[in-house]
Amino acid sequence: MSKRGKKKDEETGDVDQENGAAPDAKKAKKGKEAEAPIMYEDPPDKMTTKDGHAANWKITSWNVDGLRAWVKKKGLDETKCAEKALPNEITSMPEYPHKYWSGSEEKEGYSGVAMLCRTEPLKVTYGIGKEEHDKEGRVITAEFPNFFLVTSYVPNAGKGLVRLDYRKTWDVDFQAYLSELDQRKPVVLCGDLNVAHQEIDLKNPKGNKKNAGFTPEEREGFSKLLEAGFVDSFRELYPEQAYAYTFWTYMMNSRSKNVGWRLDYFVLSRTLLPNLCDSKIRGAAMGSDHCPITLHLAI
Repeated sequence: MSKRGKKKDEETGDVDQENGAAPDAKKAKKGKEAEAPIMYEDPPDKMTTKDGHAANWKITSWNVDGLRAWVKKKGLDETKCAEKALPNEITSMPEYPHKYWSGSEEKEGYSGVAMLCRTEPLKVTYGIGKEEHDKEGRVITAEFPNFFLVTSYVPNAGKGLVRLDYRKTWDVDFQAYLSELDQRKPVVLCGDLNVAHQEIDLKNPKGNKKNAGFTPEEREGFSKLLEAGFVDSFRELYPEQAYAYTFWTYMMNSRSKNVGWRLDYFVLSRTLLPNLCDSKIRGAAMGSDHCPITLHLAI
């Protein structure tokens, strides 16, 4: 139920990040065949909690690349496309009768999120209450009886880390917003959070420590969010799973080589752990430089 399309602008980060490749990795020795890539295979979905309660909520988040080009793909839920330019195929989708859109106030085709729901929320709000962030259309919050669903496209630190200071401010303000919600009822956060938290979350950590998405500052910001009472649902269930990525640059055949990053997350209030059934990475789904992720909850 979340996210956005990626575009070659200041938001995408620099080339090294997008390649996901350390410089030394590009120097293959002559006469030797490249090693076969290790691909992640999404295991069968777990549809019950540890206590045996059956899942009754399914939430999918997908950072789509070019909504209008992929309107017939199922599960599209976030876009840089302005609401006034949305294709009829999206606005009329009967399987999702409740649709909510948010985009940049200043730049058409910049950032933006959307949420498509089969169940009508009790209330929907936009932004986090701070104009500095809200003008970029990065957050939608839907309140349901037992939890808040927050979809977000977190700002990229940018090429040359030109927006790293802004990203640090965002992390502090966004954590405060989520913690405030969590005091009222549990939170499910989904979206492209634009950070690979641990070295296991990208193919080439050594070559990317100074690049957007893997700087110490961004990783620390995510760590502080977890310390504030939230959990990374995928790592909670699969703490040692390597090669599980959600983003691959279009360049250098990165996806076929599985040279990627895990940038897309379901982050949950810790109180929702007993309700967690599974957190999935749908790496086989094509149509974007990101793949969808899916959460199953019994709540």
